[in-house]
Amino acid sequence: MLGLGAFMLLVAAAVRSMVKNTHDFVIADRRIGFGFGVGSVIAVWTWSMAVMMSSAQAYSFGVSGLIWFVVPNGLAVMVMVPFALRLRRQMPAGYTIVEFIRERFQNKPATTVMLVAMLLGLLAEIFINLFGVVLVMGVIFNLNPTVVLILTLATVTVYSYFGGLWTSAITATFNTLLITVPSAIVVLYVLARVGGPEFVFQQVDRAGPNTLNAFDGAAAAGFGISLALGLLASTMADQTFWQKAWALKPATMGRTFVWAGLWFYPIPIVLGLLGLVGLGLGVSTDDLGNAGPGGIGPYVVSHLGLPIVLVALYVLIILNACYSSIDGAFAALSSVVAVDVLKRAKPGIAPKTLFRYTKASILVAGVIGGIVVSSGIDYVELVTTVFFLKAALIIPLGLAIFWRRMTSTAFVASLLLAIAVGYPVRQAFGELPGIVTLELVSLVVAVGISLLQNQTFDYSMLRKRTEVLSEGPVLTRTAQEPVAAAKAEAVR
Repeated sequence: MLGLGAFMLLVAAAVRSMVKNTHDFVIADRRIGFGFGVGSVIAVWTWSMAVMMSSAQAYSFGVSGLIWFVVPNGLAVMVMVPFALRLRRQMPAGYTIVEFIRERFQNKPATTVMLVAMLLGLLAEIFINLFGVVLVMGVIFNLNPTVVLILTLATVTVYSYFGGLWTSAITATFNTLLITVPSAIVVLYVLARVGGPEFVFQQVDRAGPNTLNAFDGAAAAGFGISLALGLLASTMADQTFWQKAWALKPATMGRTFVWAGLWFYPIPIVLGLLGLVGLGLGVSTDDLGNAGPGGIGPYVVSHLGLPIVLVALYVLIILNACYSSIDGAFAALSSVVAVDVLKRAKPGIAPKTLFRYTKASILVAGVIGGIVVSSGIDYVELVTTVFFLKAALIIPLGLAIFWRRMTSTAFVASLLLAIAVGYPVRQAFGELPGIVTLELVSLVVAVGISLLQNQTFDYSMLRKRTEVLSEGPVLTRTAQEPVAAAKAEAVR
């Protein structure tokens, strides 16, 4: 843990000279290229969820659980392409998705709802990945959760504090390599240790009637459909991805998301096999203890008698996934705080003060994350609930980007009513009825209210938005119009 943190801190120290102000810190001067772009997108998407939940769902549902978990994950990244390309063309000087909603609707309730959704979503990403580190270190090494939590927070917070998005992008590229290659090595050794893949699948077949059925409906109803929609929302409505969309060089942005989605697939597929190994070997939930199904991967690796170097290598995979996702969430959170909180509260804030407070937001988020994780919240339930609630953003946000008749009232009402109706249905009848209800309510309310209000929006207005974190004076859209008119008159 300390060694990986020290390496990341060295990278942050090298990058520090590139970060001169808040603009550099939160958007990397919009100069991230294809290589670092692909690596950073993969790394922020490879949560502890990707490396541990893939094993958990394979263990719980068999092959269908692995398929339902893996396939939507990569697609969710690639689906970002049309949304990111369109919004980058519409609003080239943007920083955050909250900023887009504010300019798109000019409505305080809509902006507030989106701001709260983004902040809670980013904090949830931090919680989930902190929990992942605590879980794996507890299952494998039986380390004290508080010590692990403090050490993780101190490590990631310090190197994130110094470099912002530049540090996140560069360290994430290293992290991608340190996740992909070791995963293949560890799982190959695990398969060899238990008698080979043929033996594993024979044992999985004996574990239940549908464990080898790739199209078993139990996985789809239990988590698959709701997770797929939640994953789509987790890219489209996640500031970590929009921050990349506005920071990437425009010429490479589309293929960056496509390659990131494709390259991501081997990671959960390979690590998901650990869940099938556990299922085939008859590991019970009692064996996993408080960790639940999410602990099946660490349990298998640490109970097969593998050489300690391979156990350490597996731990390094988890740490890389968690560290990269946490620092990506920190970077995204800092952009929201700078653009949508500090600059809005005090437009004339001094650049140095803005820079200092923006970096301090990372420390505050780390403390909040530590408090929540130490409360002992259930990991799997936290993941599924976060993705369910995020799914409510798919339709209203998509319509706001592509449909000029979408209104602010429709945006707020569809989001709130979808959750208010869909969540109780989920609690009473399960994931599938809940997610269907949520999306239907969201669609009907969003389209119905927008058609009744009969308003249109001119997307060209977004192109007039200047960079709010530039060092010079910043003009709002309304302030720009008389200035532009005066310039035109002077030319005439």
